[in-house]
Amino acid sequence: MKILVFNCGSSSIKYQLFDMPGEHVLVRGIVEKIGLNHACVKYERVPAAEIAFEKEIADHQAGIDNILNLLTDKNNGCLNNIKEIEAVGHRIVHGGEEFKSSVLITKKVLNEIENCIELAPLHNPSNLKGIYAIEKIIPGIRQVAVFDTQFHQSMPPHAYLYAIPYGYYEKGKIRRYGFHGMSHFYVTRKACELLNTAIEKTKIISCHLGNGSSITAIDKGRSIDTSMGYTPLEGLIMGTRSGDLDIGVVTHIMENDHLDHTGINTLLNNESGLLGISGISSDMREIESASKDNNKRAQIALDMFCYRIKKYIGAYSAALNGLDLLIFTGGIGENRPEIRKIVCENLDYLGIKLDANKNKQILSDENIISAENSKVKIIVIPTNEELVIAKDTMEIISGT
Repeated sequence: MKILVFNCGSSSIKYQLFDMPGEHVLVRGIVEKIGLNHACVKYERVPAAEIAFEKEIADHQAGIDNILNLLTDKNNGCLNNIKEIEAVGHRIVHGGEEFKSSVLITKKVLNEIENCIELAPLHNPSNLKGIYAIEKIIPGIRQVAVFDTQFHQSMPPHAYLYAIPYGYYEKGKIRRYGFHGMSHFYVTRKACELLNTAIEKTKIISCHLGNGSSITAIDKGRSIDTSMGYTPLEGLIMGTRSGDLDIGVVTHIMENDHLDHTGINTLLNNESGLLGISGISSDMREIESASKDNNKRAQIALDMFCYRIKKYIGAYSAALNGLDLLIFTGGIGENRPEIRKIVCENLDYLGIKLDANKNKQILSDENIISAENSKVKIIVIPTNEELVIAKDTMEIISGT
């Protein structure tokens, strides 16, 4: 069964073609700078061919047209006919409270996703463009929506509500939703599978650390709390996002610097975080390098990033009433052993003990990096959100 997976951004389309249920990736790639000069199409047939070229791509439909043409290309394609694709799965950033699981896309579902645009104005419109483009190019094909927020719908009210007048929740659904749900869902199940432990009996903290970062507390396989909130701005310090911040600071800056809504939104989402603290970069690799060269602001940024993670690990261990498994994933979580080392230092009271050699010597994709006498297992798991989408899509269309 061939399933095509899309993750559509405002000016990009990430895609993968899976052969299910074997979970084999046939093709992966990305279309970048849609609607801009020097748009680029990258296409990798696994493992035979890799292509990249610049081309004018006016919109998402043109981008998807290019992808489908490459899939059926005589020299580098892997399909004889586009009809070999049985379904298309889409990452949808925000499903609000309406969607607690993945769904077959119908007209009603589309309307409900559109209703969530006010909750994710930068993301849901782009996600919808991919759905509409497929409807035009391959009419009648079944499409499935997989929501980044759905995993966190199991949070109890005391975890997801904000302490503001309750009417804001009743009328505007102002609450913590959480994100990176597909990533947290995937790595927790993959880790328990590798460790041969029942997820229903395991208390887990999952750390998705990258340019966007979040931590989730998982009990019996269900999310009970997560660091991102109404938007992805809350929680950990990130590449350019501030994370947790006293609202009084926001109102003070707005008043003193005469910033409107757009101005403060840009400041907190695009000019803060590691970039704002260090003044150098939002890239952790560059922050680490600068700190080794005795750049004080880079060192402060590094210390703040790791300290915030440690605070959440402590808080979520309390919320879980214990901890069995600590997971690192995402670009930083998977590839920066120094960050993992700093985060795990002085957490012995929780039973967290890192094996320094295992942490440094990553030899395979998934790695247990805890010491033999560590009460808590520590593991690195590369995330695979696209596979979650492919599996959900297969299950849903197989049941229709």
